[in-house]
Amino acid sequence: MTEMFRLSDYRKKKYRQRIFFDRRELRQLMDLYSRRVAMGEWKDYAIDQYGPICVFSIFRHSFDQPLFAVAKRAAGKGCDYAVYSGRQQLKRGRSMAEALAVLEKQIRLV
Repeated sequence: MTEMFRLSDYRKKKYRQRIFFDRRELRQLMDLYSRRVAMGEWKDYAIDQYGPICVFSIFRHSFDQPLFAVAKRAAGKGCDYAVYSGRQQLKRGRSMAEALAVLEKQIRLV
C-alpha cells in the first residue's frame, strides 16, 4: 500500500534542523581568511552543512586535509561556535569573534 506525505510538513521538519552562517558571520570569516591568504598561509576554503551544524573549513593546500574548521551549532535559542584543528578543539564561544580570536595572529615588527 502507498503512504502519502504532505510535502509542506516534510520541508518544515527538515528546514528546522538546518543552520547556516549569516552575512555578518561570513564577513568575519572572509576578513580573516583574506588576510591570511594575502600572507600566503592559506589557499582554499569550503563551506559544508551537516544538518544542525555548519562548517567553514580552511585549507593550506587545495588537496590537503583542513588546517582549521570553524563550526556553528544551534544551542538552545542561540548558537555555539567552535574552532577545530583536526580533531582537537582549540576554542569554543558564544560569539563568532570570541571563537575566531584563537586564529588571529599578533602583528610583529620585522
